[in-house]
Amino acid sequence: MPDGVTGIRYPFADPPAEGQAIEVADGVLWMRLPLPMALDHVNVYALDDGDSWTVIDTGFASKRSRAIWTALLDGPLAGKPVSRLIVTHHHPDHVGLAGWFIANGATLHMPRTGWLMARMLTLDEQATPPHETLEFYRRAGMNADELALRRSERPFNFADCVVPLPQGYQRLLDSGTIKMGGRTWDIRMGDGHAPEHATFWSRDDNLIIGGDQLLPSISANLGVYATEPEADPVTDWLTSCERLAPFARDDQLVLGGHKLPFTGLPLRLTQMIDNHHGALSRLLVHLTEPRTAGDCFPALFKRNIGRSEYGLALVESVAHLNHLHQSGKASRIMRDDGAWLFQSL
Repeated sequence: MPDGVTGIRYPFADPPAEGQAIEVADGVLWMRLPLPMALDHVNVYALDDGDSWTVIDTGFASKRSRAIWTALLDGPLAGKPVSRLIVTHHHPDHVGLAGWFIANGATLHMPRTGWLMARMLTLDEQATPPHETLEFYRRAGMNADELALRRSERPFNFADCVVPLPQGYQRLLDSGTIKMGGRTWDIRMGDGHAPEHATFWSRDDNLIIGGDQLLPSISANLGVYATEPEADPVTDWLTSCERLAPFARDDQLVLGGHKLPFTGLPLRLTQMIDNHHGALSRLLVHLTEPRTAGDCFPALFKRNIGRSEYGLALVESVAHLNHLHQSGKASRIMRDDGAWLFQSL
């Protein structure tokens, strides 16, 4: 059923052009940075603090992103300095240029887990995948051709697109408050897509800054990685949606990390919960025969998965299988080649 019928609305039909900004509320600017992937953009925001700006998230570290930010600072941001940078979570499209902003005079504010993760991953540069990563792929049932390619390729490194973070930062705390853009905001943390993901809920009007925790029309990736192979981000995500639901109202304008600002958050939270319950139900049917994570794409995604999407699909498949196994709905045994086989109970 179309979003317009279900109650989700998009007050702004088009995103800002490159190097431009749209004022979505008094003193709140919405801007976009390009990304070199299927999801080809990230939304960033600037809040007017009078003699300076607070910026929310940054985009990747690249020459193009720096050039766009320079145009934004000189144009829509009117030459006023950025005194404070808020990072919602540690993923590189949100934290990539944090170090650049800090070097130019801003203070860094982000959740502790996000700062630790970003700082650790930026320092952990790898020329080839380590043994633990290859073992994780094997246990997930990665297909042989893909595994052979990844064994010799340089893996994705945070250092490729994230400026090193400073040693110091200021921590954002769940249930805390912060003043920015002439408003007082309640800080509420989510989990699942990223650990300790900050969202901001204005006490003074109907604005929410949702990052990737609150997105319209697309599902945030819930992935398991070699760093924590037994993680259950699906439970974390569902718990977060349920915890945030009592604060949601239909009139709130949600400024997400991707896609368009939207209203209708109560319905959207319900959709996000139902989306994963539906995926888990399909997966249980699919697992009447033993299968690896790499065998579960048709049931989870209901479409073909190309090589560019394969990695994200695999880690999301592991996440849903871990959830079923740890909740007692599926068994797990190791195949002779080292891959986990899951089957419905």
